[in-house]
Amino acid sequence: MSMKNTPLADRARPLGFDDMVGQEHLCGPKGILRRIAESGRLPSMIFHGPPGCGKTTAAGILAEQSGMTMYRLNATTASLSDIKDVAKETTTMFGMGGVLLYLDEIQYFNKKQQQSLLEYLEDGRITLIASTTENPYYYIYDALLSRCSVFAFKHVDAAAIEKRLCQVAASVYGDTVFADGVLHKLAVSAGGDVRRGLTLLEVAASCAEEGENGKTVLLETAESLVPEGFSTNFDRDGDVHYDLLSCLQKSIRGSDPDGAVFYLAKLLEGGDLISPCRRLMVIASEDIGAAYPMAAVIVRACVESAKELGLPEARIPLANAAVMLATAPKSNTAYAAMNEAIEDIHKGLGGEIPEHLRSPLFKGYKYPHEYPGNYVKQDYLPADVRHKKYYRFGDNKTEQAAKAYWEKIKGE
Repeated sequence: MSMKNTPLADRARPLGFDDMVGQEHLCGPKGILRRIAESGRLPSMIFHGPPGCGKTTAAGILAEQSGMTMYRLNATTASLSDIKDVAKETTTMFGMGGVLLYLDEIQYFNKKQQQSLLEYLEDGRITLIASTTENPYYYIYDALLSRCSVFAFKHVDAAAIEKRLCQVAASVYGDTVFADGVLHKLAVSAGGDVRRGLTLLEVAASCAEEGENGKTVLLETAESLVPEGFSTNFDRDGDVHYDLLSCLQKSIRGSDPDGAVFYLAKLLEGGDLISPCRRLMVIASEDIGAAYPMAAVIVRACVESAKELGLPEARIPLANAAVMLATAPKSNTAYAAMNEAIEDIHKGLGGEIPEHLRSPLFKGYKYPHEYPGNYVKQDYLPADVRHKKYYRFGDNKTEQAAKAYWEKIKGE
């Protein structure tokens, strides 16, 4: 492939840690990867982080500084034979300085494929750097994890991406003028992905307009490269998606309506309507629960309205639901009671139902409505858990009112 057809992101890939932006905790002056490179000995590593944050670039710099020959495979297309071919290179002159295998998207390797790497790592023939956009503790098998150090890469902020775009624009497109705000717009639109920012820069430069003073990229050109309402770095099946749902629930649980609205907006701008609807219904019962029982009814009505309206109008009833939940009193007493009961069931407890509750005779059962206050004391739990107290009244107004009522009825 000619350099002309090579993407700008590859042509402008940093050759040293000093040229990288972001990942200061890993690649900065005191970063751990920089110190590993300076030590002269590379361990096997797993790089975990979102797309375009510098995982491949860091691996290349480590290989270059260590003097090792780097082979790159992508787990979406690689096979066991490809790994064996790399291992064979350790016996050739190209592998005399050591072989570094960079395996991208390792989460796509199945257990057998991942296990095939073990023997090469154990005898030192191959040093592995594997990258993944997914949580490695979910997708990589323990035997491989135990032989690798895991390093977390982070999204690169817009200011750092803009700095890199300025550097590349000056070195690659020196004859092109970028109007005020263009590079900032491209950096923000990159959504933490340096590669995406460079791709946008390449397209923007190709759309430069000829004028009396040469080529110029206008701000409206940059704005047209990202459709209105488009949200970057939103993977509906990945960790980022579940992180946003988690942030939504934690904000509501923490009674923060601002956080709740923000994370709901992120999810909706990513084009996902169903997941936030489901999560809001869960929150109504898990985190508000008995403190405000009507919350579940209100959220259900808002969710049904949202589904009928569709986006973008669906954001309005869902925003009402999120704010209501965030500002409502909180209780997880029913949720906690259920979890305790399930735990006892998993222990094998409560297997024998009390005789007076068993059909068809219900021998000894007392019908509460025949007693004052519609209550009569009797046992309902199996004998081996009869002493257990699963539900405990919360300290909110609603549950305390229920507690006072039952203390009066039960004469406690």
